[in-house]
Amino acid sequence: MRKVTSLIAALCLGLLLGAVASTPAQAKTVFATIGTGGITGVYYPTGGAIARMVNEKRDTYGIRATVEATGGSVFNVNAVMSGDLEFGVVQSDRQYQAVNGLAEWEGKPQEKLRAVFSLHPETVTLVAAEDSGVKDIADLKGKTVNIGNPGSGQLQNSIDALTAAGLNYETDIKAEQVKAAEAPGLLQDGRIDAFFYTVGHPNGAMKEATAGARKVRFASITGPGVDKLVKEKPYYAKAFVPMSNYESAVNTEDVPVFGVKATFVTSADVPDEVVYAVTKEVFDNLEEFKALHPAFAVLTKENMLEGLSAPLHPGAVKYFKEAGLLK
Repeated sequence: MRKVTSLIAALCLGLLLGAVASTPAQAKTVFATIGTGGITGVYYPTGGAIARMVNEKRDTYGIRATVEATGGSVFNVNAVMSGDLEFGVVQSDRQYQAVNGLAEWEGKPQEKLRAVFSLHPETVTLVAAEDSGVKDIADLKGKTVNIGNPGSGQLQNSIDALTAAGLNYETDIKAEQVKAAEAPGLLQDGRIDAFFYTVGHPNGAMKEATAGARKVRFASITGPGVDKLVKEKPYYAKAFVPMSNYESAVNTEDVPVFGVKATFVTSADVPDEVVYAVTKEVFDNLEEFKALHPAFAVLTKENMLEGLSAPLHPGAVKYFKEAGLLK
């Protein structure tokens, strides 16, 4: 009996050890959440596209990626730094400010912020009701204008643009600070005269704004002050709103403005293999990725390494070296 009991115990122990030894590495799923922005912008579908690519290789990487709609760039930086998000889509100006301890991070540089790659260009866009008489940013004085919700990248862009045009956002306009998704409805209801939105084009909120009964135009953001702003800030560049995307707008010619780039960031604490997997899937399937949204059409593997201020994450560096994009 003693021999039988010993044999059974040995068999059980062997089965237990065998089960542990044969457990595949991918059975331990790593969860990675991507912070984006409002659901009407480009950030949300961008995060969704990246998540789908990674999830299709779940058996290979053991990563389950999810997407979260958020308040935008500032929220995403802070959430990535606190560990609530693994990745975030962030405007290039906000990445620069965070890593250098400026703006909301004044005196507190986010030393663990890491860049992964950059994405599509985003224009600082000004949409105005035709009956408001606003054709250029200089015409906003005395108007009711949505400048963006707290925690969004566009809020600071709006303030920068207004300041460059010689306008004080606290005294020269009546500033509203609601989410961009709400602005088209407010414009059509006559509750605001104009709104700013930093976004890639074409954009659903812009199409909504121009599709109502109230006639709408895209206003230019120009002038010596704007020229000076673009020259002084390394993350800004002159741009234009392509009017071919918005047939219902009053104006038909492309509208001169300025802009930034969307970037994809993470934390130094996120494992190299996770960042490597995400980077590899996007870059190895770039043509498929570009087909998911018109704003991605201008992307190349080379320009996706531009506009980055934070140090590159080692996981991204590993892929870029393998792909011959970095030496």
